[in-house]
Amino acid sequence: MPRFLAVYTMKPEDFASFRNLPKAEQDAINAEGVRQWAAWEERNAACILDRGGMVGKTTRVTKHGVTEARNPFCGYLVVEAETADAAVRLFLDHPHLTVFPGGGVDIMPFVT
Repeated sequence: MPRFLAVYTMKPEDFASFRNLPKAEQDAINAEGVRQWAAWEERNAACILDRGGMVGKTTRVTKHGVTEARNPFCGYLVVEAETADAAVRLFLDHPHLTVFPGGGVDIMPFVT
């Protein structure tokens, strides 16, 4: 079955806005988001090959050396689905989009 990389994205300014909320509001969003995230993973467990995780600061390595870099990536997951459209549909109600201040989920097929 085809495999897909799902990359969670979030604009740094959206994350900063979330962190500027009162702590009680952040905690309430986090509690609800974690609950819904676990439920989403349970509903889609048969499709999840690698639960991945959230990621932090980026370091970029190029032929010119090593530098800090910025990108919208904040986490990833690997799923399998019959088609790319089926993989996309898995994420339409994902709490990264519906509860947390996530910008999107980029879905890419593995081609090798």
